[in-house]
Formats: sequence, structure tokens, C-alpha cells
Amino acid sequence: HGKENVDSRHNRGRGGDTTRFHTVNVAQPVRFSRKCPTGWHHYEGTASCYRVYLNGENYWDAVQTCQRVNGSLATFTADQELRFILAQEWDLEEKAFVRKDQRRFWVGYQYVITNRNHSLEGHWEVAYKGSSEVFLPPDPIFGTAMSEKENVLCAQLQCFHFPTLRHHGLHSWYAENCYEKSSFLCKRSQTCVDIKDNIVDEGYYFTPKGNDPCLSCTCHNGEPEMCVAALCERPQGCQQYRKDPKECCKFTCLDP
Repeated sequence: HGKENVDSRHNRGRGGDTTRFHTVNVAQPVRFSRKCPTGWHHYEGTASCYRVYLNGENYWDAVQTCQRVNGSLATFTADQELRFILAQEWDLEEKAFVRKDQRRFWVGYQYVITNRNHSLEGHWEVAYKGSSEVFLPPDPIFGTAMSEKENVLCAQLQCFHFPTLRHHGLHSWYAENCYEKSSFLCKRSQTCVDIKDNIVDEGYYFTPKGNDPCLSCTCHNGEPEMCVAALCERPQGCQQYRKDPKECCKFTCLDP
């Protein structure tokens, strides 16, 4: 993977003869910055992808939506991961359930109420077992739409729109009625994404998302490995040309 040099150069040898050579390609280290499908944000620390869905859904419907894209409602393994989430600009549109200055998302925790005396007592749990070790939120703010019969409330993470508040990590945790409608945050493992933004399964060959359509790699643990590059001849009879960014060895001649 490198830069094609289309100039023919001349070098005069010791005996006075002219040696003509043509540099076709120079090997370069291959770097890929795209490990998530379009619309998802990648975090290197957990090798995961994150996406906020704006269609207001109750908690249970949000769970199913995340599962359909091979993910789950987000839980967090460390403060650094949470800070990454809070710092993102999620490009939210104004909706009836989204205040202009703050945003609340369903995430993958539930608050189990154990005592309903003068104050609600309980504890946080991860909603779905099997996820890696996670930290649990602090005591929540209780939502307004609570029923006395509810023993389980669902977690909403509130973050703020204004950049100064966002970058300082200001946020709150809410324990809310699970049937309220809200935006929600899905999390999934990083994956192989090909040049046409298709997700590639483990072990398959693909051309990674990037600027070289002539690469063929194997997908391994969400990373492109064992990449092989095809080398293209320059188009004959054309001095100025442009490579097609999506198809290997396809050119557009720019000569008058």
C-alpha cells in the first residue's frame, strides 16, 4: 500500500550509459481508522462501537433494537469509557423527548428496589448477564413517571449539549419507568467494515474501508490482517488521470 510514482526517471551510470527505471509502488505500513459501520463511534480502549438511536422507544424495545445490530444497551467498564461517551457529539435532532440543552439515553442497567419506606432503597444491576466486568452507577435521580407497583426501574444516562459541560464530563444517572420512551445508546464489538460500508464476518476476505481499493485482507477479531495489495499499471496513452476510490485499477483520463 503506497504512493504510485508515474514519473520515468533517468540515471546516468559510470560508463556513461543511461539507465531508465520506473517506480510502480512503494510499500508502506497500512493503517485503518475505520472499525465501525457508518453512524457508529469507535473507542480504542474497549475495541467497541457506540451509536445513539433517536427513535424514542421504551427500554424493552430498545434492547431488541440493539440486539438486531449484534449489540446491546451500553454498559461501561471504566471511567475512561464513560468520559469518551460524554465527550461525543451525537448529532441529535430535536425530538419531543429530548430537551435542547441535555440528552438522556437508555443504557444497560436496572435499579432493583428493595425497600419502599421513606426513601427508595435498592441497588443497580447489569441488565443482561454475560458482559465483561462493569462498574455500577452511583445513587440515581428517580424519574417522575413511577408507579408504586414497579420494583425494577431502568437506567438513563443524562449528558449535556453544551461543549464546555460535555468536555468536563458533567452527567447524571436516572432510574426511570421502563415504559417511558427515550433515545438509547447501543454498544457492539468493533468489526471489519469493507470499502462499501458492509460488515464482514470473521475469516472472510474483504477490501477495508480506506483509500486503497486494491487491498485484500482477512477479517480477524474485527481487524484486517494478512493484507495483499494489487499493483496497477498506469493507463496507456494518458498523461493525467484520476484513480477510482472504490474500484481497483479503474482510472478516469483527465487529458483534454
